[in-house]
Amino acid sequence: MSNGTPADACSTPDSLGKGQSSPARHTASDLLRGALFVVAAEFMFASMGASIRMVSAEIPNAGVVFFRNLIGISVLLPLLLYRGLSDLRTQVPHLHLLRGLTGLSAMYCFFYAIANMPLAEAMLLKLSAPLFIPLVALFWLGEAVSWRVRWALLSGFAGVTLILRPDFTGLPPAALIALLGGLFAAVAKVSVRRLSRSEPTTRIVFYFALTGTLVSSVPMLFYWQAPSTEAWIWLLAVGLFATLGQLLLTQGLSLAPAARVGAFGFFAVIFGAFYGWLFWNEMLRWTTLAGSLLIIYAGIAASRGDRIT
Repeated sequence: MSNGTPADACSTPDSLGKGQSSPARHTASDLLRGALFVVAAEFMFASMGASIRMVSAEIPNAGVVFFRNLIGISVLLPLLLYRGLSDLRTQVPHLHLLRGLTGLSAMYCFFYAIANMPLAEAMLLKLSAPLFIPLVALFWLGEAVSWRVRWALLSGFAGVTLILRPDFTGLPPAALIALLGGLFAAVAKVSVRRLSRSEPTTRIVFYFALTGTLVSSVPMLFYWQAPSTEAWIWLLAVGLFATLGQLLLTQGLSLAPAARVGAFGFFAVIFGAFYGWLFWNEMLRWTTLAGSLLIIYAGIAASRGDRIT
């Protein structure tokens, strides 16, 4: 199962529709239901973020990431056993490894940001991957970046600047780590695009879950701390919300094109702001709202003006 950071950040919504037939036309009902599923998914991802913030008060980031991956692969294994393990043979293990390592790196970055900065801002920066994807695709796949997309990227990074440091006196470390997570997530998503040329969704998701669990178990050993009963509840909540979010997102993207409903992913920021206000008394600044509008515009424009998104 995907990591659910937004993305999913490193989620596999780009791959979930690969290999599946889709209707040539989508009805208004399909679009509405698809949008509602995406909004529900973002509520789950924001709930996951709040759970990460709660458990991070006791469990180090390395432990949270490991248990998130462990729960994910535990959910995925029964499905794989039902379908048969022969489906896991691959001719491109190096691409699976690249996708797994970059996706896991993005997860570390985002989980750290969620634990150390206002939740709404962390959820917004989690959605910064689309700003990096055209650049990664340009240098890796040689895909041209149109002027429309270039303008969208400039607007998006201007929005990021407004949110992080309006006075330009220096960026908080957690924000820089969140942006680094966006870059890792972009590489992971482009690698999913490359993998989807020959690999089915189940195989892509399985090798990500396997890589994430195995690799994250190493730092977890050095930072091991036995969770309390309350921490176990929050860890399970992280895995549950992430899994439900991925299932809802997958359903939403199966009903309507990503370009039509992808913008609803920014509801994660609204839900994150609500949780931040409810549990930690975090208030939104006007610069955060202005920067959010710029990033939302950039995300929509980039997704409609460039094939990679």
